[in-house]
Amino acid sequence: MQETMKAVVLTGHGGLEKLDIRDVPIPRPGPHDALIKVGACGLNNTDVNTRLGWYAKSVTSATDGPFEVEDGGDWGGAGLRFPRIQGADAVGKVVALGSEANLALEGKRVMVDVWLRDWNDPLNRDKMGYFGSECDGGFAEYAVVDHRNLGVIDSDLTDAELATFCCSYTTAEGMLTRAEVGPEDRVLVTGASGGVGSALLQLARRRGAEVIGLASENKHAALTGLGAHLLPRAPEDLPAALEAISGHRTVTVVADVVGGTTFSKLIEVLARGGRYTCSGAIAGPIVSFDLRTLYLNDLTFTGSTCVPPEIFRTLLNYISKDELKPMLAATYPLEKFHAAQQAFIDKRHIGNIVVTP
Repeated sequence: MQETMKAVVLTGHGGLEKLDIRDVPIPRPGPHDALIKVGACGLNNTDVNTRLGWYAKSVTSATDGPFEVEDGGDWGGAGLRFPRIQGADAVGKVVALGSEANLALEGKRVMVDVWLRDWNDPLNRDKMGYFGSECDGGFAEYAVVDHRNLGVIDSDLTDAELATFCCSYTTAEGMLTRAEVGPEDRVLVTGASGGVGSALLQLARRRGAEVIGLASENKHAALTGLGAHLLPRAPEDLPAALEAISGHRTVTVVADVVGGTTFSKLIEVLARGGRYTCSGAIAGPIVSFDLRTLYLNDLTFTGSTCVPPEIFRTLLNYISKDELKPMLAATYPLEKFHAAQQAFIDKRHIGNIVVTP
C-alpha cells in the first residue's frame, strides 16, 4: 500500500489561502479504528465557519469573514489543533481494521457518523466531538474513524449522492426531534435551498407535517418535488404570505438555520404554544428579541447540534428504503477544493457540494 495521500490541510484561521493541498502520510488505524478509502466527502458550513474563526464569541456578524480570533470559541476550541484535515460527510470503503474493530466491516461501503463519542458514555454531549474538527476528517484519499462511527450502506446511490446526507440530515432530524414535529404541525423552514434546509423540507414532510420553505425564487423550481409550499426568502408581509399559501397566518414550528434580521419576524408568526428550533445563524448570530413574545405566547425554544446515536441509524434506514432524495448540486475533484468551497460560500447552489478524492 502507498505511504502518502493527497489531503486538504487547514493550517489556521483565515481565508482560502489557509487550505493547503499537500501530500501527507496515510493514517494508521488504532485498535478500535477502521481505515476507509474515501469515495466522496460533502462540504458544510462547519468547515467554513471553523476556518473563518466565526465561532469565537468576539464575532457578531454573518459568516462573511475571515475574522481575527485567538481561539475557536464555542466550536472547535480545546479540541481543534492545526494543521487539521476537515470534512465530516465522508463515504467510502473499509480497507483496513484495527485489532479490536468489527471484522465484518472489512471491504464494506460505509458512511461516517459525524459525531465522535465516548462509547462508554455515548449520550454525554460534553464528551462529544466532530469528525474533521476534533480529529482529521474526509477531505483526503483516506481517513481513520472509530468502527462504531460507521454505518454500512446498502443503496444504489453514488458515493457523491450519499455524501450529501449525513451532516445535513442528522442535523435536520435532530432539530425536528427536539421540536417534536408531527402530523399536526405547520413547519416554516428558513434557508430551504441549502443542505440542512432541503433536508428539513423532506424530513418534516416525512413526519406528515405541512411544510413551508423560504428560499430565493430562482431556486423554487428545483425544490418543488420535495412536498413543501414555497415562499420568497424574505416576504415583506410574512403572515399574509403564509395565509395565501396555506390558509393560516401562523405556524406551529419554525426550523431556522439563518438567524440575522429576519429572526423577530419568524418569532411573530409562531402560534401560541409554538416551537422554535435552531441549528445555524449564517445571516448573523446576534438577534433582536422581545421576551414578552416568548412568555406571553408560551413558546418553546431549542438549540440543536449534538444528536444521539439513533439519529444516524434512523438516517441509514431512510436511505436504505429510498425515502430521501439526494440534493447533489455539484462535484469537484479534491485538487479543485478551493473552487468547491468558494462555490459553497457563494450559495448559488441547491442542496450540497461534494468533493471526490
